[in-house]
Amino acid sequence: MSATHTGTLHLVGVGPGDPELLTLRAVRVLRSVHVVAYPSTGEGAAFARDIAARHILPGAVLLPVTIPMTVERGPAQAAYDGATDAILAHLAEGRDAAWLCEGDPLFYGSAMYVLARVAGRADVQIVPGITSLTAAAAAAARPIAARNEILKVLPAPLPDEVLRAELTAAPAAAIIKVGRHFDRIRDLLRETGHSRNAVVVEHATTVRQRITPLEGFGYGERPYFSTILCYRGDEAWG
Repeated sequence: MSATHTGTLHLVGVGPGDPELLTLRAVRVLRSVHVVAYPSTGEGAAFARDIAARHILPGAVLLPVTIPMTVERGPAQAAYDGATDAILAHLAEGRDAAWLCEGDPLFYGSAMYVLARVAGRADVQIVPGITSLTAAAAAAARPIAARNEILKVLPAPLPDEVLRAELTAAPAAAIIKVGRHFDRIRDLLRETGHSRNAVVVEHATTVRQRITPLEGFGYGERPYFSTILCYRGDEAWG
């Protein structure tokens, strides 16, 4: 099928929020493709597009894709199916396209679902981006891990027993997708000894960026678009 799809799809990581953190390669791609697709909330909001907006080719076809934020995965999978069909139609006409993804395309990124559907049917090029994890570390001006230490990246929605076991085995951890799980996660970090040096980085690299010690929040407060960086090791920087 690849012979019938002469356009190239670029999966572009646009970074964590600051438009100046796009890579030179990402900017070059955005200034050359005539079709730009990206996730949207369905209410006109599209963070990845907003980050990249100044570099998108004037007159490019914009394809916002509404991704339902539901626990049940069927609606989101259907949205990616529809997006893939639309993108492939442009590729078949010889038009290059880009899919914009916050952070890095393959680090918990939406681009992985597009890649799974397009790979083998057209040429796909992946443009790495700065992740929210490394952006948070830079904002807080603290290392993530050192030397031979194990770093765990843990999604907050995981069950307590899973998180507890993973944290117990790791001196350094980054907790992502915190949201409504914040109080539960803080209790676990206290239990495993990670809370003392933990910081919460909200909206890293944007004008809304805020860095707060983990214990600086009251119960019921929910820092959104945040990453918790925590450390229980014994390296000198800690």
